[in-house]
Amino acid sequence: VSGNSGNASSAQLSTFTHVKRFIIAMFVMDTWQYLMHRYMHHNKFLYKHIHSYHHRLVVPYAFGALYNHPVEGLLMDTVGGALSFLISGMSPRASILFFSFATIKTVDDHCGLWLPGNLFHIFFQNNTAYHDIHHQLYGNKYNFSQPFFVVWDKVLGTYMPYTLKQRKDGGLEAYRTKD
Repeated sequence: VSGNSGNASSAQLSTFTHVKRFIIAMFVMDTWQYLMHRYMHHNKFLYKHIHSYHHRLVVPYAFGALYNHPVEGLLMDTVGGALSFLISGMSPRASILFFSFATIKTVDDHCGLWLPGNLFHIFFQNNTAYHDIHHQLYGNKYNFSQPFFVVWDKVLGTYMPYTLKQRKDGGLEAYRTKD
């Protein structure tokens, strides 16, 4: 006995619903991460005792994405993830895909490499160079948005634009754009 009326497809969610929930989760995660990240920078106690662990990395690298104090991991990642999951209404299976995607995106943002054809750089303004500016001493009060969009930085006045310049010894480097 299956417990349904024989119409198993009626229990399936449409692709549109899955995509909508994924986008809602992205927005919730971004909102939470922006607010907490900015608060940790402006609250001297939280910055000194918690968030400064992550900013010991002036030059970001991939594994440094998740190099942080356990309290920061709890507040930003665990609580932010739970809110994203609950508010979006994602299924547990969809949430596995979402959290995997968010983690890979966060690691890419901290990798310090601007690779040609990187889809994250093509589809998201919040990328390796954008977050690299935040990790520079002059960018510490800017570019808090993570891991997907830059909306909150633009709306709340913490957006610092950047340009990429060719380095003499090869590669690219992100520099803040002068006004």
